[in-house]
Amino acid sequence: MDYIDYYKVLGVAKSASAAEIKKAYRKLARKYHPDLNPNDKEAEKKFKEINEANEVLNDPEKRAKYDQYGENWQHADAFEANKQSQASGRQRSSYQSAGNPFEGFSGSGSFDGGDFSDFFSSMFGQEAGGRARTSQFRGNDYRAELHLSFRQAAETHKQSLTVNNKTIRITVPAGVANGQEIKLKGYGGPGINNGPNGDLYITFVIADDPVFKRNGDDLYAKKEIDLYTAILGGEIQVDTLTGRVKLKVKPETQNNTKVKLKGKGFPIYKKEGKHGDLIISYEVKIPTDLSPEQKELFQKLADLQK
Repeated sequence: MDYIDYYKVLGVAKSASAAEIKKAYRKLARKYHPDLNPNDKEAEKKFKEINEANEVLNDPEKRAKYDQYGENWQHADAFEANKQSQASGRQRSSYQSAGNPFEGFSGSGSFDGGDFSDFFSSMFGQEAGGRARTSQFRGNDYRAELHLSFRQAAETHKQSLTVNNKTIRITVPAGVANGQEIKLKGYGGPGINNGPNGDLYITFVIADDPVFKRNGDDLYAKKEIDLYTAILGGEIQVDTLTGRVKLKVKPETQNNTKVKLKGKGFPIYKKEGKHGDLIISYEVKIPTDLSPEQKELFQKLADLQK
């Protein structure tokens, strides 16, 4: 296989931190996402390379293998295991095996100082006794982002996304959180020699809402009320995710008073029919551009307080 420099694909240095790799991946994934580049084969190819690079470099164990073994990093465990097996075999003076598949490497049957790429290209075609065999390897895991609006995340619905030139349709449960990750088993890269497919990890990216702020399953919103309603009390209407509701304001309500609307918050993930709470904070608006008569009335009120 052709060697792909994953660091170059993401445009980061080999010494890049995990945060730098994640930032570079998200920027490029948004740029080359198939939904933003329909019918663009080059963008699709680039998007695949970006996901593959992130899948490896974002995993400390895989990254370490890649740094050491390059294109053959997926076979690193097999290489190390057989290398250790050879070392153990050399400790036994009576060790002689005409069918040893590693005999002849580097002219001595040893990998020490040898080229492990030759090992990878040769070792998986034979086993002791000359019998042919085929080693199976699990496919790469893929990672993708699914962008949702705030209101989409609050409703169970179906979404389609394209990963590695394949369109995948999933049901998004109500209540998913920003940054939440789900796994779709078997939707990753194809296995080698009939090995199992890798998995697909989808990270949800949820946009902010102009009205509500979310904290877990609870929602927070501000509601402006006039001074007269705050002093005398009254009835107002407030927005919720499911529409407007009437709310009574108690007389002498202070600025920043909070009112909880139980069960009017965000849907709780995978708990159908259950929601968090909605907390409303009152912001009392001070009247401006008062007429002389209004100012006189306020002055009378002020005098009464003396």
